[in-house]
Amino acid sequence: MREASLGPDRTDARAIVNGLSVDVEEYFQVGAFENTIAKGDWESIASRVEHNTGAVLDLFARCGVKATFFTLGWVAERYPALIRRIIAEGHEIASHGWDHTRVFTMTPDAFRADIDRARKALEDAGGVAIRGYRAPSFSIDRRTPWAHPILAEQGYAYSSSVAPIAHDHYGWREAPRFAFHPVAGSDLIELPVTTVELGQRRFGAGGGGFFRILPYALSKWALRRVNATDGQPAIFYFHPWEVDPDQPRVAGAPLKSNIRHYTQLGAMAGKLEQLTRDFNWCRIDEIALPLAAGRL
Repeated sequence: MREASLGPDRTDARAIVNGLSVDVEEYFQVGAFENTIAKGDWESIASRVEHNTGAVLDLFARCGVKATFFTLGWVAERYPALIRRIIAEGHEIASHGWDHTRVFTMTPDAFRADIDRARKALEDAGGVAIRGYRAPSFSIDRRTPWAHPILAEQGYAYSSSVAPIAHDHYGWREAPRFAFHPVAGSDLIELPVTTVELGQRRFGAGGGGFFRILPYALSKWALRRVNATDGQPAIFYFHPWEVDPDQPRVAGAPLKSNIRHYTQLGAMAGKLEQLTRDFNWCRIDEIALPLAAGRL
């Protein structure tokens, strides 16, 4: 794995532009509930993804930022107008796979079929080429040495599918923390979700539950450290359901899952608005594509 250089001009934290992304899925499709809610029941559950993603789009419009929306093909097939709105408002559409199946639970052939089905649904809905991919639950890791080669084979320009930490749900601790070329001879770029190092320890700092549950000051410090000390852009993500404190509560889910999923939902929108004021943001492809072309 060869790490990609961002060049000597990426040293001033104030000048660095970070990558902002949204993983578009229903609240009931998250990994925390995958053993509680059967996929066969999804169609019978009230949808909130169109409403919640619309709220995110409204927030981004108020704050004047653009982002990448890693979207399930399952969502695109059912809500093509949402995909068209995302594109019309200047954001990037990228793939989040078909139905949030973790990559390390699939065979190579199943993975190839999954990303092909998702890409077709997204391109049919939006009428634009899909260049980027993010694995559900950052599930490309040491168990899936075939995943990046398949993405390269299928013509993806970049992936943002690796979490270089140890975590109970995912993680590839040995992976590079910043952009790297995962396939020899290919221009494919992997942009891992952001982590911060403190001494010998590494912590998630790229959004999700870390950002929503813990005090905002901690995330601000971590992102500033990545920009100033590492001289690198952050790759940040969250989900539309995280700005929806009124979503239904899932019965029968494990206590840890409930705590992770529902804590601080009401504070999320305000934190995101503050984030857009404190840092510079862009779509993920605006970081990835110059790297893939060797221009940084």
